[in-house]
Amino acid sequence: MGAASAAENIDISKVHFLIPGGPGGGWDGTARGTGEALLKSGMIENASYQNMSGGGGGKAIAYMIETAAKQTDTLMVNSTPIVVRSLTKVFPQSFRDLKPVAGTIADYGAFVVRANSKFQNWDEVVAEFKKNPRKVKFSGGSARGSLDHLVAAMAMKAGDVDVKRLVYVAYDAGGKAMAGLLSGETAILSTGVGEALTMAQSGEVRILAITAPKRVEAVPNVPTLTELGYDVVFANWRGFFAAPSMPDEKVAAYAKLLGSVQETAQWNEIKTRNGWVNLYNPDTEFYKFLEKQEQEIGGLMKELGFLR
Repeated sequence: MGAASAAENIDISKVHFLIPGGPGGGWDGTARGTGEALLKSGMIENASYQNMSGGGGGKAIAYMIETAAKQTDTLMVNSTPIVVRSLTKVFPQSFRDLKPVAGTIADYGAFVVRANSKFQNWDEVVAEFKKNPRKVKFSGGSARGSLDHLVAAMAMKAGDVDVKRLVYVAYDAGGKAMAGLLSGETAILSTGVGEALTMAQSGEVRILAITAPKRVEAVPNVPTLTELGYDVVFANWRGFFAAPSMPDEKVAAYAKLLGSVQETAQWNEIKTRNGWVNLYNPDTEFYKFLEKQEQEIGGLMKELGFLR
């Protein structure tokens, strides 16, 4: 309560968004969409953006820690991969080395094929995989053993196949992974509903299935894996972190800001456009949420063979 009260007098009129990946991916869209909603609703006066790819997000995390004193108005966007990549030692830091500000949205996994793909439904994907896994190349905008890979493995495991035979092609951004799909380099893109939405609406790709517990408003005609008989539900949260030196009062102020913007018409428009689902967790609740997810994902990754 004390931090929340003090937060009323903190200057949070501007936000510098640090994005740990390249343009076109989910992190980029989340940061820019959040900034757009904050500006259009008049809740902040200025928003700036900085893309910093490298090290599976580790470059931006290290930068936040090393230059903490200068990052007085910086919010770094991140998502479930900060937990996954910490567990797999892609980078040495974890969410504990930053100040978790707030989780804001969920983006469910989506499995995408080209418009002219021979695969018309998910059952056909599973059947083809059982015949010849190398003809069912998956791809994603992140490294092997990362979230896109993990979600694909979860979905295939539910189809009673050997997930160690899954072929996953890694790209360094969501946009590059989509280009790889369209060029025919891979058969299926493992990504988020939000990242696939625009291309699906244009007719260039089709979404075969999603990992939501029920159908999502943005893609009402796309079935869930659950309704198709595959026991898989997984949401990739997205949220924001501050430098470790940011005062708790300012963290609380930014957490409140990110929650308040979700009540605006401007946010609702952007949320609908991107196929997001609100999943708000402010500072201390966010930290507890991250600890729980770390345990759950760690267990799952061991089961799937990604961790020893």
